[in-house]
Amino acid sequence: MNPALLLLADSRLPAGGHAHSGGTEQAITSGAVSDVPSLARFLRGRLHTTGALAATLTAAAHAQATTTASPPVTASPVTSPSTSPAPNGPTPRSPWVLLDAEVDARTAAPAQREASRTQGRLLLRVARRVWPSPVLEELARAVPSPHHPIALGSVAHAAGATAEEAAMAAAYHAISGPATAAVRLLGLDPVAVHGLLADLTPDLTAIATEAHLTVTNALSTADLTVTDARSTAANPASTAHPGLTIQPPDPADPRPWLAALPAYSSPALDLLAEQHARAEVRLFVS
Repeated sequence: MNPALLLLADSRLPAGGHAHSGGTEQAITSGAVSDVPSLARFLRGRLHTTGALAATLTAAAHAQATTTASPPVTASPVTSPSTSPAPNGPTPRSPWVLLDAEVDARTAAPAQREASRTQGRLLLRVARRVWPSPVLEELARAVPSPHHPIALGSVAHAAGATAEEAAMAAAYHAISGPATAAVRLLGLDPVAVHGLLADLTPDLTAIATEAHLTVTNALSTADLTVTDARSTAANPASTAHPGLTIQPPDPADPRPWLAALPAYSSPALDLLAEQHARAEVRLFVS
């Protein structure tokens, strides 16, 4: 394990994570969380929805950072950065912009989107000083306030962590902050709450592994899809629809693999986030 993972998962990293409860404050206000057993259910549900999605998107950002740091000699339709104008067409958007848009589409609640971007911006600002990297500079230019999973994945890459380790940090972040917030708001026994986190460690491992495999499979599937599309475009007679005009894939468009990423959701957390954003009195930002 890369020691940088410990720094990224540490709530004392000055990236603003301590100011967010991940819906815990509103869950307590609504009565959904009131003691250790109800907190256990809340954390497990959060981990397997929002946490699993964040882990996968973080692994995807790590994959993009890897490509940005070491672009292939031959342009790939899956991973090549889109920085030059396309012939006879508009300038393609940066892959970071496209990936950020995918995260935006998978974050239904406006309050959740705002919280994610706030934490992403702060993490990126801190990381550019702690782990200077051309990848982080490129991300900052393309998306000054990226979603947190994008910032975390790119920062993990800059720090030397693997994609699976980055996914682990994202999954842990999804439950550690809410657990700490519950201790502060309800006065729960810290040892009992940390026992809940310990019970979830097998789930953390499984989610991180699954996130890495999902991204790897998405990239592989997109590679095969693009290869098939190129083959069909080059040999129109081979298609089952002779009248169909097939456009060759854009070598600067990474969307084929982004579309294959999952879109887990948690409507209850979205509702809690929106209620919290409208609360007159609150201790945490989210």
